[in-house]
Amino acid sequence: MNANGEIGWKQKFMSFTIQSKRVWYLLRKPTADEFKSIAKISALGILIIGAVGFAISDIIKFFS
Repeated sequence: MNANGEIGWKQKFMSFTIQSKRVWYLLRKPTADEFKSIAKISALGILIIGAVGFAISDIIKFFS
């Protein structure tokens, strides 16, 4: 800590490193079913965002 009571960048980096190691050790490879579910949900999200963007684009073109 410095005179103002703030944490220095070295301490922040070390804390980040320790927390990252904890998460890394808890990770595991997803099962095939989990992967398929994640892929389906991600694809659905991409399609929804694309549809919203397309709708906004059409609305802007219609009013200009």
